[in-house]
Amino acid sequence: MGGNLRAGPDTAPLVEPDLDFIRTLSRGIGENYMKCMQCGTCAATCSLSPEDESFPRKEVIWAAWGWKDRLLGDPDVWLCYQCNDCSTRCPRSAHPGDLLAAVRRESIIHFAYPRFLARWVNDIRYIPLLLAIPVILLGLAWRLSGPLGTALGIPAFTGERIVYSYSNALPHWLLIGFFSVFAVLVLSSMTLSIRRFWRSMRADIVRHGGGVQVKGIRASFVATLKTVFTHDNFAICTTARIKYLSHPCFFFGFLAMSIVALWVVTAGINPLVRDSFIYPFAFWSPWKILANLGGLALVAGCILTIRERLFGTAYNTAGNSYDWSFLVTLILVALTGFLTETLHYFRMEPHRHVVYFVHLVFVFALLVYMPYSKFAHVVYRTTALVLAESFGRKRGAPPVVVDGETEGGGCP
Repeated sequence: MGGNLRAGPDTAPLVEPDLDFIRTLSRGIGENYMKCMQCGTCAATCSLSPEDESFPRKEVIWAAWGWKDRLLGDPDVWLCYQCNDCSTRCPRSAHPGDLLAAVRRESIIHFAYPRFLARWVNDIRYIPLLLAIPVILLGLAWRLSGPLGTALGIPAFTGERIVYSYSNALPHWLLIGFFSVFAVLVLSSMTLSIRRFWRSMRADIVRHGGGVQVKGIRASFVATLKTVFTHDNFAICTTARIKYLSHPCFFFGFLAMSIVALWVVTAGINPLVRDSFIYPFAFWSPWKILANLGGLALVAGCILTIRERLFGTAYNTAGNSYDWSFLVTLILVALTGFLTETLHYFRMEPHRHVVYFVHLVFVFALLVYMPYSKFAHVVYRTTALVLAESFGRKRGAPPVVVDGETEGGGCP
């Protein structure tokens, strides 16, 4: 069941709770949200909650009712940044911030394609299997690199100027082909998932008669990008203020490394590359510096987040395996990358090859499992923000005028 409404004997709506959904939420975060007495403190105290049909008050009662379909299609779930201002001031310690985080996790699992892989990624018991997959695939790539290179007519060395590559067993061309194949699969999976997610949110708006579109999708997307790049919503929160520092570190650190990776992968067709392309980069290459700064930003973001989770004086939660697996993967990608670079420059054999292989395993886990992990937040939240912007669903949004009458501008 999806926790639907049906007409009762007196035509009053009755909720058919999804008991499995209730049990899933309770296993993940406990049953504190059941203590909610609907006082509205959480909605009133949230600086991001719109004035009309504010959150997270309604989401907490929907969760208690087991109203799964309504929650998973609710854009408001993604307008929450889990700063925990609401949880700090809740008189019943219902932890509404934790609840919305749990619903976001269930939303990713629900809309993911294929769904079984999402369940694996979000179950700590499958971590050994999920790490074994890239180990096996990269091992096969390593064994086949020689025969493939010979068959394709690719020389063992790409040029005289490259005197010491990171790994002759896993050459540059092989890794580009290897990760490009999985990049296409990830992009396809993410596209299918987001289409389902978007349709569900739109259907929820239409079904409950809760909104009039006030802005085009393109304009909403541009406005959302501004919000994402400035991280101004994090600045509004007060309890978990540290996120205003840690999240930009994550975002811009990963963005910097993505730019460098894109430059490397497209070097053969990039019109901006005028001279002979040399990889690995020299230590003082601008691209190497940008990549190292990005890696340092990721490490800084991870340290700030771990410190807040373990030792923060403000209200915070230590998180669960869903949170920690992403955080640990992210910091291991950065640290093994730095260690690979160090061992490479000191010409340490065979250590640099071993560490490079481990680094690639964690890169695979971070990127290929992205549609199913907490990393998918960046796409799901952006999508929900675009829809919310389009329907004026934000704090302080101007009222929507319909047929000369003023209405609350938002989806329910």
